Amino acid sequence: MSLRNIIPTPSPTTLPSSYTLKPRCVNYITTHNNPSSSTKPTTYNNLSLSNENTHQQATLHLEKMINLEDHNSLSSSSFESTPSTSSFGIGTYQNKLGKRWKEYQGMTNWEGLLDPLDDNLRAEILRYGHFVEAAYKSFEFDPSSPNYANCRFPKTTLFERCGLPNTGYKVTKYLRATSGIQLPNWVDKAPSWVATQSSYVGYVAVCDNKEEIKRLGRRDVVIAFRGTTTCLEWLENLRATLTNLPCNPMDGETMGCHGSGAMVESGFLSLYSSSIPDNPSALSLQQMVKQEIVRILQAYAGEPLSLTITGHSLGAALATLAAYDINTSFPKLPVVTVISFGGPRVGDRRFRRQLEKQGTKVLRIVNSKDVITKVPSFVFDDDMAKEGGIHVAGLPSWIQKRVEKAQWVYAEVGKELRLCSRDSPYLGSTNVATCHELNTYLHLVDGFVSSTCPFRATAKRFLQR
Repeated sequence: MSLRNIIPTPSPTTLPSSYTLKPRCVNYITTHNNPSSSTKPTTYNNLSLSNENTHQQATLHLEKMINLEDHNSLSSSSFESTPSTSSFGIGTYQNKLGKRWKEYQGMTNWEGLLDPLDDNLRAEILRYGHFVEAAYKSFEFDPSSPNYANCRFPKTTLFERCGLPNTGYKVTKYLRATSGIQLPNWVDKAPSWVATQSSYVGYVAVCDNKEEIKRLGRRDVVIAFRGTTTCLEWLENLRATLTNLPCNPMDGETMGCHGSGAMVESGFLSLYSSSIPDNPSALSLQQMVKQEIVRILQAYAGEPLSLTITGHSLGAALATLAAYDINTSFPKLPVVTVISFGGPRVGDRRFRRQLEKQGTKVLRIVNSKDVITKVPSFVFDDDMAKEGGIHVAGLPSWIQKRVEKAQWVYAEVGKELRLCSRDSPYLGSTNVATCHELNTYLHLVDGFVSSTCPFRATAKRFLQR
């Protein structure tokens, strides 16, 4: 459901002469993640902008903040690590993951880590965001290319070709999503890219570097999904009515609903579970994911293992479905975590209850100005409304009943990290597309401190305008 086909690589931003830097959170305490520390906290210098020379001071401050050399090497250095620290452009990334990795994977629902945002968790979110970027960058967007909708790079060099040379992970499987929409015959006369039914949507990668495994405290498996790119994916996104999860083995792959009555968005389920009928060798995304998980569990039996599924937009929805399906099929997996960026709603309240019951951990990164996170449909759920969901106050009960009967009642899932593009002093005026871009999300994660200090002045990740 990405609103732009190409996700630009972040680059240093030159502000227009008419632009005024907005002061934000000038006293960011560097020891905020350790309230018990007896060490005297240090603060960043105040950003004081007077009415007389606001523009001049803003420009000087920005020049002091931006280190072009550091920024240009951000993408390639984001995964570089030593046994003690890792550079993510956000200050010192302390090596506490080895001892607390389950906590950062959501075993305690990220309690005490989101507000204020823990620096180690921030670095982990950005790290998984880079994996999603790689899914975008490796996709062939050119419809005139014979390789359209496939992966541009071989598995052995995918990360390097995407500007991530030191991840410590290896790609083990390409993943493809297939639309279940039946096209009319006249589509045969349209350009071939219009009717592209199956496309590269992401990959599976396994941490295979000993030092990285030691730093993380376990062997991590990543499944990364991109957002919408093809015509049929856009059409699937519009199929917003809820449908029951498959329970009958005669229908092929099930999703372990066990009579729960859980329902999910029709289009997302179609992309996850559909295959090409006249091509038995063309597996569904669901089948590919499960087969690879079986292989990985056999290959690394007995090792501490985590599975992190991450995605942006449509990819966030697929990540949630995949996590639910995997946790149902492989209940012995110790930790299955979803890190989603700008994801739409996926299912109803029964689906949410099933996710919670099976122990799937979901961290939703949400930009409050991003309309995609507010669709599809309504959320008639007072508990979720208190946590930032949409609740239509005063809506007559008969309308709510009709909406529920039409199967348009969704529920938010997991834990939410709510950000706002308005809080960044570097974004300026934003449109619908900018608010939804993955780079905007990574920029906001990089800068967010807490609900009372929404953006730190030293955030060094900048966007291309």
